[in-house]
Amino acid sequence: MKYVPHDYQKFAAEHIINNPVAALFLDMGLGKTVITLSAIQELMYERFEVRKVLVIAPLRVGRDTWPQEIEKWDHLKGLKYSVAIGTETERKVALMAKASIYIINRENVEWLVKNCTFDFDMVVIDELSSFKSWATKRFKSLLKVRPTIKRVVGLTGTPSSNGLMDLWAEYRLLDMGKRLGRYIGQYRRKFFIPDKRNQQIVFSYKPMAGAEESIYKLISDITISMKSVDYLK
Repeated sequence: MKYVPHDYQKFAAEHIINNPVAALFLDMGLGKTVITLSAIQELMYERFEVRKVLVIAPLRVGRDTWPQEIEKWDHLKGLKYSVAIGTETERKVALMAKASIYIINRENVEWLVKNCTFDFDMVVIDELSSFKSWATKRFKSLLKVRPTIKRVVGLTGTPSSNGLMDLWAEYRLLDMGKRLGRYIGQYRRKFFIPDKRNQQIVFSYKPMAGAEESIYKLISDITISMKSVDYLK
């Protein structure tokens, strides 16, 4: 099928191409996958800036959506992909296959970092919000190899489903702490105050006055946010 991108899709693809660290907060239906694949295609075959891409996605999205989108569009036919989902043997075989894009489910990020050579120069995190917890093994594993990655793209429709605190871990992976700080404590002290507590034990935090605007300003240079009501007819 011939891909005729809408203006907002061209804009979003250019954002990925022009920013080695890019966050796209796009509602469902706006075409996050084809936008990202179009950017990868240009970076790989027209600009020669990218050699090997890892896509980390939820299981079904990685198994079905990404392959379907690559197969669907004419301009993406040159992209060879390999889906590293399944048993350990199946994953190893898929990672050894000759391809441009390797797709893995987020539950196997820790396994990948521990057991395989991590030589991807671009990583796409589809559903960035699944890395909102800095205490998880998947977060810690990806953070370990983050300095070796030249380009990172974070995709989600719900960047802070539980509030602004979620954003710290997501941006720590994206820009290694450049915008929101390298440590969660630093971020918390700067933008939040204790909310529910029992004497010295704090159970939750709430944003300080003006925190939301300050945080959004800090991340605005690498972030695009689009709502479907604004772009879908």
